[in-house]
Amino acid sequence: MRRHRRLAAALLGLIALIVPAILLTQPASGAQQAGVTVVWGTFGSYAPGTRAVTYNPSMVPFDAKATALGVTGPHGTITTFMVKDLLPDHQYGAHVHTNACGPSPADAGPHYQNVADPHQPSVDPTYANPRNEIWLDLTTDHNGNALTLSTVSWAFTTRHAHSIMIHEHHTHTGDGQAGTAGARLACLNVNF
Repeated sequence: MRRHRRLAAALLGLIALIVPAILLTQPASGAQQAGVTVVWGTFGSYAPGTRAVTYNPSMVPFDAKATALGVTGPHGTITTFMVKDLLPDHQYGAHVHTNACGPSPADAGPHYQNVADPHQPSVDPTYANPRNEIWLDLTTDHNGNALTLSTVSWAFTTRHAHSIMIHEHHTHTGDGQAGTAGARLACLNVNF
């Protein structure tokens, strides 16, 4: 518990140093203005308006929690993702997806890609990689808690992302399997 709090405090301190640089820099002509998104939710069954959905309560239990912070500006995007009360000592994959959470895990659509792969589902490491997508893989501690951070050098444009999906295991990177991380277990609605 103490380690989790120290890690969260250190991350918040780092974000406090980085965010002003992202938010206060003048955007290039035509670039998106800076923005901050904070979302949190408690995982439960799907219902319209639900913020956090679990599709597999044995892997992402009911009443587990998630918090996401997205900061985007002309020089990039920082995304943090924190989970509480998942399975202890487990490696999960997590990615930002194009669509909102729905009754089915597939409703969240594919991973959001800055440069979209013309072939979907994308398993080409040229497109499915942590520089072109937002990957938030995490490993929980003995209490089932984890905190992760992604930074990319691009900002969202007129296309936006609408969810973070938690997957069964860490993300693969090899040819033909890049970006895959097993079953879709749970989903948090965001609006990046």
